[in-house]
Amino acid sequence: MIEADLHEIYGVDLGDRALLRARSWRWLRVRILALLSAESRLARVLTPPPAAPAPPGGTTVRR
Repeated sequence: MIEADLHEIYGVDLGDRALLRARSWRWLRVRILALLSAESRLARVLTPPPAAPAPPGGTTVRR
């Protein structure tokens, strides 16, 4: 997911070894963390939508 998101959102190709050698770990870390605030696969997995509120009166099942 991270590799696909980095390519789609930032145009970063993690298969480009020369690029990765020329950049620091901080550079990569900043972009990965930024994916959490972008519309990305990573954000959807790690920050799912809030759960729906419980119905009034609880969840008691009557028989």
